Parts: sequence; structure tokens; C-alpha cells
Amino acid sequence: MTKKIRTYSAEFKAEAVKKIADNDGNISATAKQLGIAMQTLSNWHNKANQGKLEGTAQYDPELIAVIEENKRLKRQLKVAEEEREILKKATAYFARHS
Repeated sequence: MTKKIRTYSAEFKAEAVKKIADNDGNISATAKQLGIAMQTLSNWHNKANQGKLEGTAQYDPELIAVIEENKRLKRQLKVAEEEREILKKATAYFARHS
């Protein structure tokens, strides 16, 4: 049995998060009304509070750009550290065999 992965538009997510306030902050009741999983709605709510959910008042595109740049730089750092370790080992090898 395969599960269908449902995708939701940014507008739907933003409206769902707004409905939480209409239900006095009750995520469970809001999720039942919308027919989505409570954990999914909770994740959207957390992202909205962090400014990462597009379409909400807290959304900050500059924050998203900084987060993406941070991820890219972390990947580059990891590659550079791995290259440095390889060069250290190669230097030690050639120093022993020269």
C-alpha cells in the first residue's frame, strides 16, 4: 500500500496558521477542521513563529536567504575540512617515504 504525499500551497498553510488563532490556539481542533494531521499543522505553526512560513506576517525573506547561505557555507566548510585531512595524510605519507 502506498501513501499519497499531499502538498499544500503557501496560501493554504498561511490560512491554516491564521485559523489556529480563531480557535484560541487549539492546534488539534484546527487540524481536525481542516482535515490535516495535527503534527503537520504544528510544524507550520512553528515555522510561522520563526518567520520561515511564506504568506504569514512574520515571514522574513532575508532570514530565509541567510539560512540558505549558512547551509551552503557549512557544506563548503565540510568539504574543505575533508580536503585538508586528505592533504595531511598525503604529506605524512610522502614524508615517510622520501
